[in-house]
Amino acid sequence: MQRKSYIIPRLSAMMFFQYFTLGTWFATLGFILSKHGLSSIIGTAYSIGGIAAIISPIVIGMISDRFFPSQKMLALVNIVGGILLWFLPEQIYTKNDNAFLWIMFLYMLCYNPTYSLTNNISFYNVKDTVKAFPIIRVCGTIGFIVASAVIGILGYSGSPVALQIGAVVSVLLGLYSFTLPNTPAPAKGKPLSIRDILCLDALQLLKNRYYLVFIVCTTVLFLDHATYMSFASVFLGDAGVKDVSSVMSIGQFSEVIFMLLLPFFYRRLGFKWMFLVGMIAWVLRMSLFAFSALEGLVSLMYIGIALHGLCWDFFFVSGYLYTDEVADEKIKGQAQGLIIMFTQGIGMFVGSYFAGKLFNNTVTKTGVASLNQWQAFWIYPAIVAFIVAVFFFFFFKYKRGSSSNDGFINEEKRLGA
Repeated sequence: MQRKSYIIPRLSAMMFFQYFTLGTWFATLGFILSKHGLSSIIGTAYSIGGIAAIISPIVIGMISDRFFPSQKMLALVNIVGGILLWFLPEQIYTKNDNAFLWIMFLYMLCYNPTYSLTNNISFYNVKDTVKAFPIIRVCGTIGFIVASAVIGILGYSGSPVALQIGAVVSVLLGLYSFTLPNTPAPAKGKPLSIRDILCLDALQLLKNRYYLVFIVCTTVLFLDHATYMSFASVFLGDAGVKDVSSVMSIGQFSEVIFMLLLPFFYRRLGFKWMFLVGMIAWVLRMSLFAFSALEGLVSLMYIGIALHGLCWDFFFVSGYLYTDEVADEKIKGQAQGLIIMFTQGIGMFVGSYFAGKLFNNTVTKTGVASLNQWQAFWIYPAIVAFIVAVFFFFFFKYKRGSSSNDGFINEEKRLGA
């Protein structure tokens, strides 16, 4: 394992620009489409990203585990993805929704593997992942914040130009990725088999009953995340918020704080209670949105957005660390791809699809007149998060250093606690 100087700053820069690319458009894509007469395809636009995430990350993980260094795969998908992203605005201006959806699908085939690739590069090249990874990963959140702020300041919150800014950054990041520390394929030279093609090695993780409970709950809870990412910006726009992009970045500021606090809370709470706190935060967030819509209280909407640090870090980011512990060294790339497939893939696809249906059937008005309808919209994901939290509480178990974790390492020893 490499211990080169400046490794954490270099990996942090990787994360910063990877999430900067996403931050230019992801949180406000629904707002952009609604401003250009394409609100009917918002749910579809996000759900096809889910389909791409089902297909690409685990396959790319298998390839990087066996054939190519992760940093070179990261370079390739960023360059190709940036080229595709550049052509999306023209489809919005011409209201060519079919072409937009197809190009978006191809772009997400490129972008989705970057979650697992950047994680894999980070986990391989740092010694203490529980301490170092949050520092590296928080730079991705900072990148998302900076991108959102830049887009907001430039007045592009509802403009397709935001996508082209992301495209330029993506290509530049692809070139930078070639300079990253080598992260070799751990299973290089092993013959390819049907087992590899179907990614059965990574799927073996689901034999761990507690990991299975975790992955089921993660997938279902991602329905809430998909709903939030697809329609929170539209909700804010109807509530009269002017600079939607900057307001949405409040969540990323919260994410930075709680990302840095992850090692502290991990030592005191462990994974189970961190996961539960994250789930409860989702219940509270959706409930605040529902109540604020009824009363027109923008301040409560801001609080709901600010809960993002708990919602995302305590469940989904912690889930990356949890998955890294479970996976064998030779399938860590596939393992990170597996969790992305279930979350960004299945969860995002199903969540965005149903959120789109719910939106089209529930929110039929625009502006302030729609706020009563938004209340009904947000109640459903609040109920989903509550059910997931109750199920997880009763069926998941994690105890550091216990054999009940089916082969987990003794984290206390690794942390020197």
